[in-house]
Amino acid sequence: MNLESKIAIVTGGASGFGAATARRLAQAGARVVVADLQVEGAERMASELRDQGAQAISCAVDVSSQADFKRLVEHTLQAFSGLDILVNNAGTTHRNKPALEVTEEEFDRVYRVNVKSLYWAAQSVLPHFVKKGAGCIVNVASTTGVRPGPGLCWYSGSKAAMINLTKGLALEFARSGVRINAVNPMIGETAMLGDFMGMEDTPANRERFLQRIPLGRFTRPQDVASAVTFLASDEASYLTGVCLDVDGGRNI
Repeated sequence: MNLESKIAIVTGGASGFGAATARRLAQAGARVVVADLQVEGAERMASELRDQGAQAISCAVDVSSQADFKRLVEHTLQAFSGLDILVNNAGTTHRNKPALEVTEEEFDRVYRVNVKSLYWAAQSVLPHFVKKGAGCIVNVASTTGVRPGPGLCWYSGSKAAMINLTKGLALEFARSGVRINAVNPMIGETAMLGDFMGMEDTPANRERFLQRIPLGRFTRPQDVASAVTFLASDEASYLTGVCLDVDGGRNI
């Protein structure tokens, strides 16, 4: 996949799926903006990409903030004089537990980060894409947005909203030359694994969750990165509104 001359923002790019995606996009030739609430982590990732010969910068951003998202886009345009790809990867969850035990604070945080961020992304990025008649957004949703998992009710709802918004925005902006797709990872080997399981991350507890996955392993960051990079590339130029399960067969 060739992304030479393309400019990409990856939110939540300092670690996990986001870091792997930033690396994969850079390997394909894109100039990358690593955006993350963790300032030092974002700069470490951007520095790693630069050391590998890529053009990359970092930007501190709270994706649930209108001002931060607007500043992120302005920072990108100033640094690289353009924007072609936005990967909405930043996300959070409440710990796996019964629905009625999730606090209002936890609920609000999940929906601010996972759903409100898409609103600010659309407001900040889509006018630019419409004006130039091209652009691509890839949202990192979840298999639980298709098939809810026990103990993750409210998180699953936020990812279902992301999937529906992906399809709705894809329809609305297709004639403007903008493609909007999503990937749906299964539970993955990231720092949030223990929260998703709702228990200590041990080999025995992992095995309980692995039994749900036909291919017998968790989603790896590079699995998500490859899917995102494909959807962002010209090889997927006829795909919009696609919500691609990256789940080892879990949703079959």
